[in-house]
Amino acid sequence: MNKFTLAGAAVIAAAAGAYFLTAGTDPAPDTTTPAEGEAIAAVTLPDTLSPEATMGKRAFEAVCAACHGENAAGKQGYGPPLVHRIYEPSHHGDMAFQMAAQRGVRAHHWPFGDMPPQPGVTRAEVATIVAYIRELQRANGIE
Repeated sequence: MNKFTLAGAAVIAAAAGAYFLTAGTDPAPDTTTPAEGEAIAAVTLPDTLSPEATMGKRAFEAVCAACHGENAAGKQGYGPPLVHRIYEPSHHGDMAFQMAAQRGVRAHHWPFGDMPPQPGVTRAEVATIVAYIRELQRANGIE
């Protein structure tokens, strides 16, 4: 028997031994995925908000928070965090938020399903919501 065959047999024996030693044991709980309805991202709040972002916070809480979570931290099982690098201005500009509210969004970055249009929110309200989200993003190092 050559040394490669012997080494291969040793690797298979070690893997089989490890499998049989651990079979039937409960795996460690997955602590990386939040439970249904919990925040997805940790969000640091800015010390103060501009007047426009303060209005945006109120509008966000009324229109967006049910899915995107408190302080745009996302909500497991409902919607993604907007305080995330995917939504930084260079990737999703302010107009993307306007279009999302007006037309809805087909799911493409996250597994939450499509976002429906939000006909009850005006363009001016979306602008204040974007101001709020951008201030949250900056407080979390997202420029």
